[in-house]
Amino acid sequence: MKLNELRDNEGARKKFRKVGRGIGSGKGKTSGRGVKGQKARTGVALNGFEGGQLPIYRRLPKRGFNPLNRKIYSPLNLARLEAAIEAGRLDVSQPIDEAALRAAGLVRKGKVAGVRLLGVGSITKAVKISVSGASAAAIAAIEQAGGSVTVPQAAEPAEG
Repeated sequence: MKLNELRDNEGARKKFRKVGRGIGSGKGKTSGRGVKGQKARTGVALNGFEGGQLPIYRRLPKRGFNPLNRKIYSPLNLARLEAAIEAGRLDVSQPIDEAALRAAGLVRKGKVAGVRLLGVGSITKAVKISVSGASAAAIAAIEQAGGSVTVPQAAEPAEG
């Protein structure tokens, strides 16, 4: 087989129907758009309009609450941390903080409030790591390997 012998599969490309070429073509005069009205014109985008019926986005109930200034944390699993240490992207002898994780490519750049360490996978190296949050399973796994996790405590609510 040669490059000049390559063809599309049968039926892969549909032939374009020329519209507006007289009544004998089957798509003449109004070109299949019906008669007059807004939708017969070009440039019409009635997204969500259902002919006067209540649109689906108004029929379905709204659920939950999404605060505008919520904090989004970047997740980091123990398995990815271990892989980065094995690859030499992180130095175990130094304390690991969020800046080091970002430099190693483990944390996504952008609007993230911090890093949350999760206990998926296992770790064998003793690491000193400082992150914004950590699950109980992740803390237990790191402490079992001989390391430590530093998580800043939330400020106590003021009484009043």
